[in-house]
Amino acid sequence: MDYIEVNISNFQHFDPEIVLAQLAELGFESFSESECTLQGYIREDLYKATAVEAYLQQMQAEQGIRYTFQKIPAQNWNALWESGYEPVTVAGKCEVRAPFHVPTAGMQYNIVIEPKMSFGTAHHETTSLMLELMMLEDLKEKRVLDMGCGTGVLAILAYKMQAAKVVAIDNDDWAYANALENMINNDAVRVNVIKGEVSAIPHQKYDLIAANINRNVLLNDIPEYANRLKQHGVLLMSGFYEQDLNQIRVVAEQAGFHYVNHKSANRWVGAKFVK
Repeated sequence: MDYIEVNISNFQHFDPEIVLAQLAELGFESFSESECTLQGYIREDLYKATAVEAYLQQMQAEQGIRYTFQKIPAQNWNALWESGYEPVTVAGKCEVRAPFHVPTAGMQYNIVIEPKMSFGTAHHETTSLMLELMMLEDLKEKRVLDMGCGTGVLAILAYKMQAAKVVAIDNDDWAYANALENMINNDAVRVNVIKGEVSAIPHQKYDLIAANINRNVLLNDIPEYANRLKQHGVLLMSGFYEQDLNQIRVVAEQAGFHYVNHKSANRWVGAKFVK
């Protein structure tokens, strides 16, 4: 799957977080920020050129921002990752690494990820936050659902934490194929990887659901997560910013969840709720 990258600069008198939030509303799912620029990424099939152009033209006229677009072919992501990918350690006990890295001694959990076009290497704050939150739970003999699984890294951790049943779901072809490959690389072949939306969740009750997606999908799907969790089940969510937590919390509490706590990193949030 190819992606569209928008590169935005000249934020001299304007907060880039406002632009980032609007791009997220328009379907952009990943961002990279520096002091002077913001890059946003969206799948080409989800890119609504007219709406994005209209918004950026408005910001250009009102705030003087500059922007460019380029198409990012799938093979370019692979080359970029392979050339610069380094292992990541989360909470001092979980290492996420590529197949060509030597594992670090003393890690409680060692996860091998070859992400290709999928997201979930723990380099992004949302993934590391979710891994950290999951490691605080007792998953032994529990049923776990990784919703929007990407590379499958959260499902793999659940498997390594001795969950009795793990299901991983993603609607993207690349993510589905990549997750299957990563299950093999981690000897997690009993994880059930499914291609689909929230409607594809197998009809059973789960002890924990991990959903690292984006704010709009979470807001839409939280009621269904409530339906699929056992009483006192845990819902871990990330993929949204600190300013979105209140809205997430309101919808979750309306669906029968109790807010427990959250962790933040670079304005991204990982939050825990209990049914």
